[in-house]
Amino acid sequence: MMEIKYIKGDATQPNCDGNKIIVHICNDIGGWGKGFVMAISSRWSLPEASYRAWHKSQNNFELGNVQFVQVENDLWVANIIGQHKIKKDERGNPPIRYEAVETGIKEVLKKAKDLGASVHMPRIGCGLAGGKWQKIEPILLYNLVNKGIKTVVYDFE
Repeated sequence: MMEIKYIKGDATQPNCDGNKIIVHICNDIGGWGKGFVMAISSRWSLPEASYRAWHKSQNNFELGNVQFVQVENDLWVANIIGQHKIKKDERGNPPIRYEAVETGIKEVLKKAKDLGASVHMPRIGCGLAGGKWQKIEPILLYNLVNKGIKTVVYDFE
């Protein structure tokens, strides 16, 4: 049985053969400037530019949707809108929206199957979005790993 592979390293530099998708969580207000997106932007300008253009167009720019941006011949960045705004709400709930993350991950599954790609990410949704890994991990196991997609999670050193 496959499992999530956990390694120490940089999720923006997946070191394996074949097609790869880097997954991360974006907010639904068009904000890009803190967290893992900074590592993405330091390597490629297109994911940020594409996300900002998507937000400006408002064309399907909503929770659960995904934008795939090809940044190299064999590498795509998946901008998943899985976070509502950027701060806790009036009841103290964090910005993460687990249902939206799961909806987005299902789209990543389709793309990964189409491309024959592996999936790479930091511990998505657990930084600025305020999510809990014990809620994210089962989403990944059920929707990617159990469907035969090699999934690698990077803990940055």
